[in-house]
Amino acid sequence: MNQLKLPDIDYGAIAPILVLFAGACLSVLLEAFLPRKHRHRVQFGVGLLALVGALVMVIVGFDTRTVTAGGALAIDGPTLFLQGAIIILALMALLLMAERSLDQGGPFVAQAAIPAGSEADRRQAAREGGATEVYPLALFAIAGMMVFVAANDLLTMFIALEVFSLPLYLLCALARRRRLLSQEAALKYFMLGAYASGFFLFGIALIYGFTAGVATGPDGTSGGVDFATVHAAVSSSTASPVLLFAGVAMVAIGLLFKAAAAPFHVWTPDVYQGAPTSITAFMAACTKVAAFGGLLRVLYVALEGISWDYTPVLGAIAILTMLVGAVLAVTQTDLKRLLAYSSVANAGYLLVGVLALSKDGLSSTMFYLVAYGFTVIAAFGLLTLVRDADGEATHLSRWAGLGRRSPLLAGAFTFILLAFAGIPLTSGFTSKFAVFGAALDGGQSWLVIAGVLTSMILAFPYLRVVVMMWLSEPGESTPTVSIPGAFTAAALMIGVVATLVLGIAPAPLLDLTNSAAEFVQ
Repeated sequence: MNQLKLPDIDYGAIAPILVLFAGACLSVLLEAFLPRKHRHRVQFGVGLLALVGALVMVIVGFDTRTVTAGGALAIDGPTLFLQGAIIILALMALLLMAERSLDQGGPFVAQAAIPAGSEADRRQAAREGGATEVYPLALFAIAGMMVFVAANDLLTMFIALEVFSLPLYLLCALARRRRLLSQEAALKYFMLGAYASGFFLFGIALIYGFTAGVATGPDGTSGGVDFATVHAAVSSSTASPVLLFAGVAMVAIGLLFKAAAAPFHVWTPDVYQGAPTSITAFMAACTKVAAFGGLLRVLYVALEGISWDYTPVLGAIAILTMLVGAVLAVTQTDLKRLLAYSSVANAGYLLVGVLALSKDGLSSTMFYLVAYGFTVIAAFGLLTLVRDADGEATHLSRWAGLGRRSPLLAGAFTFILLAFAGIPLTSGFTSKFAVFGAALDGGQSWLVIAGVLTSMILAFPYLRVVVMMWLSEPGESTPTVSIPGAFTAAALMIGVVATLVLGIAPAPLLDLTNSAAEFVQ
């Protein structure tokens, strides 16, 4: 009779994940037992402390290079860098979630179960404080993302995917205003996400079938979905390669769905528009870091041996993503939808860096993820300040002449849009330059040409907003600009300053990404 042997766990290496899961569980208990009037302050404090504690653990263990938890988690340079990026960006998003000075009771509905549009719904929108369930949900989502970028096998990656996806589905439905739009966005995200998860899981089954002939243990056991086994099976398995390619395609669907790459992007504009803006900022920054972190590990570690096979397919997807994002952004009249299609296009630029398939490609992609995250959170934070009686005014026509009414806000938003357009002295220029340079060195000039051309197209909707803000006359329908609260002001300052600093002096972060750009096998 074989004795059960528990796997060795390096608790120090996975301390950031444990801190966040502990914070999330504590937050659930506080939600159950604290009086309602104290929940917001205490829950925000717990969330802040959990994120800061996890960040400290990441910094302390930044030199860790190990595979632990029975081979399920790989703690290496990319893992720790991406975990740190997720935590820092999540801190900014948490500040936007905690802001209550812009809207009576905050951006979240008080009781989600009350029917939208009812008299009770109108009363709670006018008087009651917003739901504090958002804090444990956000912490569980962040913890799931931390596991996702560290996952060293496909099954752990799937579990982490569900851990961070399910809270996001709920968070999208909790908008205080325009609740039907918010609930519709959550339902679309949930339904399409469920299909994407199904593809991912079936792809795991096919890849497991492909690895069945590869011995993985000392007792002769074979098969597995850990990345070392998949890597070995690519070169030595006797199973049909159809299993491998079909499985990789299905796993890629699940990953590209989260990354908002075409043609799996269709959820993005509706969800970005309908979700509470702080949650949209959270998804646009942190979910993209997690999705590309997982994609990088799958392609660079597990599937390194078939890079010649998947590069043309993913390259075509990258070009389609850039083209769809750029062209459809031109047609948008709502700023949240415009930023959604901008996010789609940026997923294409990130794929260009991924497909460089080199250390420079890995480091430049990680740099791009951080630079884009700071900029996009600042962009959505600025959107929360332009308001009318119905809440945020995101229609493009409402921003006409805004530069004359609030030159400071218009100036900050102009700077952010120029960063999105890739203008020099902004992080958008340095990040595009980094991924395009890595792709050229990797022989992917066709992707770089497509990236430059679509960047030119994508500059038009950004510049149109700038022209409308500064050169149009303010009309009677031009909304007011709210004074940001301390939390929103802090998030905006961090985002704008980071966008400027990474455009002027990107070398320290580039050096950090370069030193971290090595996976453990």
